[in-house]
Amino acid sequence: MAGQIKKSRNGTFWAEALERAHLGVWDWDIRTGDCFYSATWARMLGYDESELANTSDLWLQLTHPDDRERAQASGDRHIAGQTETIETELRLRHKDGHWVWVLDRGGIVERDASGKPVRLMGVQTDISRQKAAEAELAQVNVRFRLALAASGTGIWHHDIGVNKSYWDQRTRDIFGLVADSDEVAADLWHSYLHPDDKDAAEDAHQAPVGTDGVTASQYRIIKRDGEIRHVESLVRFIASAGSAGQILGTVRDITEEKLRALELAYAARHDALTGLWNRAAFDRLLGDHIAMGVPLAVFYVDLDYFKALNDFAGHAAGDLALRSVAAGIRGCLPPLAHAARLGGDEFALLVPHCDTSQAERIAVAVLGAVREADLGPATSSRRLAASIGIAFVDDGKTTVADALACADDACYAAKAAGRNRFSVFSANAKSGSGGLNAARVAADTVDAMEEGRLILFGQEIHLLGKPWHDSRHVEVLARLVARNGRLVPPGEFIPVAERFGIASRLDRWIIRTALARHGAAMRSGALTLGFNLSAQTLSDPQLWDFVDSVIDETGAPHSGIGFEITETAAVTNFDAAEQFVRKARERKCRVSLDDFGAGMSSFEYLRRFPVDTIKIDGSFIQNISESRFDREIVLAITSIARSLGCHVVGEKIERQETLIMLSEMGVAFGQGYLLHKPEPLEAIVARATMPDRRSA
Repeated sequence: MAGQIKKSRNGTFWAEALERAHLGVWDWDIRTGDCFYSATWARMLGYDESELANTSDLWLQLTHPDDRERAQASGDRHIAGQTETIETELRLRHKDGHWVWVLDRGGIVERDASGKPVRLMGVQTDISRQKAAEAELAQVNVRFRLALAASGTGIWHHDIGVNKSYWDQRTRDIFGLVADSDEVAADLWHSYLHPDDKDAAEDAHQAPVGTDGVTASQYRIIKRDGEIRHVESLVRFIASAGSAGQILGTVRDITEEKLRALELAYAARHDALTGLWNRAAFDRLLGDHIAMGVPLAVFYVDLDYFKALNDFAGHAAGDLALRSVAAGIRGCLPPLAHAARLGGDEFALLVPHCDTSQAERIAVAVLGAVREADLGPATSSRRLAASIGIAFVDDGKTTVADALACADDACYAAKAAGRNRFSVFSANAKSGSGGLNAARVAADTVDAMEEGRLILFGQEIHLLGKPWHDSRHVEVLARLVARNGRLVPPGEFIPVAERFGIASRLDRWIIRTALARHGAAMRSGALTLGFNLSAQTLSDPQLWDFVDSVIDETGAPHSGIGFEITETAAVTNFDAAEQFVRKARERKCRVSLDDFGAGMSSFEYLRRFPVDTIKIDGSFIQNISESRFDREIVLAITSIARSLGCHVVGEKIERQETLIMLSEMGVAFGQGYLLHKPEPLEAIVARATMPDRRSA
C-alpha cells in the first residue's frame, strides 16, 4: 500500500500540488548559468511557459528597480554562508504591467566536491493580497495616530502579571513626566491624583477582569509643579494568552473643555454686559424661593432718561452706564439677595426675608447708586434716575409672572408719581399701569400661539407711483384675538411680551408660521417677507440655527426673507446686533434699520450696520406736508441712503397730502418705498399668487 502511495507521488502529483498552492519554483544551476522556472511561476506573472527564457537573470529583469539590490544581497549572503536560507520580499512585473509582490524562499541544494555551491532551488509565493492588507493597515495606523495626535490622547497599559506600567510620550506630557522610557513605576499614577478625586478614579481604573466593557472617568491630577489639570480616561481589560492580562487605557487633558463648559454655563445664566443674572436665571431663582415658602421682596427697577443718554452720547456710554448701575446695585444688596438685568434698562432684585423697612432702605440706596452711576467724561452734566416698584411675596402659590407683575405695577406707579422714587405694590392701589393685567395678557399671548388666536397680518411696501407687483415685499405683522373676539392691537401685547420675556418665542412663532404657510409662494417669486425682531430675539445665540432649520423645512429662500431691527433693540445689545447683521448678509437675507432718525445714534448704527433698507421713523413722515423741518430731515436721510445704495421706506403715510409730498421727493431722490395699511397676510398672498395678477 505504501509503495502505491509513493509511486503515485510522481511529477504530475507535484505539479498539481504547486498549482493548487500557487507556488512558483525556480531551479538555478550555477555551473551552466541555466535557471528553470516552473509553469506555475510563469502563470503567476501572467505568462505562458513558452513566453519566458530560462535564463539566470530573468527574474532580475522582471524585478522592481527598488527591490533588485535587496533581493540580490539576500542570495549573495546565503551563498557566502552568512545565512541559512534565502528569504526576501520583492516585486515582479506582471505581463499586463502591474507589480506582483512575492515572497522568495530557497537555498543551496547541491555542492561540488570542494563544498562550493553549484545548485540553488526555491519557491516564490504571491503575497500581493497580504501586502495590500498591510498597506491598508498602515494607512489605518497613520490615521489612528493622526487622530490621537489631533485629539491630544495618550495611551498607556498596565501588565497585571508582572505589575508593570507603560506610558506613551503623550501620556507623559499630560502628567508632566520627563522620562526617556515608556516604562514607569506601577504606583506612579496614584501619586498624581487629586485627593478629592483619588478614590473614585482608582475605582474606575479597576477594570473587571474577563470583560470587554469600557469604563470612562474624569478626574483631576496635580502635576509636580502644583498645577491642577482635568483629565478623562477610558479603561478596558485586555485578555492575553498565558498571562494575567492587561489594563489598556487612554488619557486626555480636558482642562480647557472644563473651563469652556463653565464659561458657557455662566453665560447661559448671566447677562453678558453687566454680569448680573439674566431673565431666565432670575425667573428660576424667584420660582425656587417662592416654592420653598421663603418670604421675600421683589424689586422692579426701570432706569429713567436712559434712552436720552444713549441718543446723546451713543451706545458705548450707555453700556458704561449699565455696567456702573449694575455694580452700584450689587453694593446695595445683603448677602443672600440676587440681582438681574431683565433686558434693556430694566433690572429686578430678589431679597429673601425682607421686611418693609429693609426694602425701603434698599430702594433708597439703589436710587442713590443709579444717580451716582458713571456715565463717562462726555456726559458729566447728565444723571440717570430710576423708578422702583416693590412687591412682597409670602404665598407659595404666587406665580413668578404675578410676582414680577406686581413689582412692575408698583414701578409704573413710581413713574406716574414723578420718577426717581420707589413705590410699594398694593392690590387696592390704582397705578394705571395694569401690571397684573399685563401678566394676564402675557399668558394669553402664549395661549393664543397654541390655540390659533394669533393672526398674521401683512403690510404691503409699494414703490412710489408703482403697483405693488413691482416690489412684491410684505412686512409681516401679528394681531392677537382675545377670547371675547376683540382684535388686540400690537401696541397692547408686543410690549407685554418683551416685558415678560416671551418676545423671542413670539418672533419664532411668527417666522415659523409665515414661512411654513407661504414658503411655496416665496419660492415661486410671488412675494418676499420681512420680519420685525425684538431685542430678545436679536440677542438669541440660537436664532440663526432656528431660521436655517425652518428654511430647510419650508424651502423658503434666504433671499426672499428680510429682517428689521430697531434702534431700541440694537441699544440693548449692540454687539449682538452687529453679529446678526453680518450673518444675515452671509445668507443673502435683507436687513432693514427701523425707526431711523428717532435717536441720535441712528447714523452710528448706519455706519456700523451694512443694511439694505432704511425705514424713516413715522414721526418725520406724518406731518411732512406742513413741516419744513421734517422735509429737510427726510431729504437728508434719503440723500444719504442713495449714496450708500440703500432703499428708503416711509411709515405713517395716512393722508393723500403726505403721499403727494413723498412722491415728489421720491422722484427727485431716487427709490422711495411706502407702507400701506395692514391686512390679513393670507389675502395678500392670495392676490400675489393669482395668475397674471397685477396688484395696485
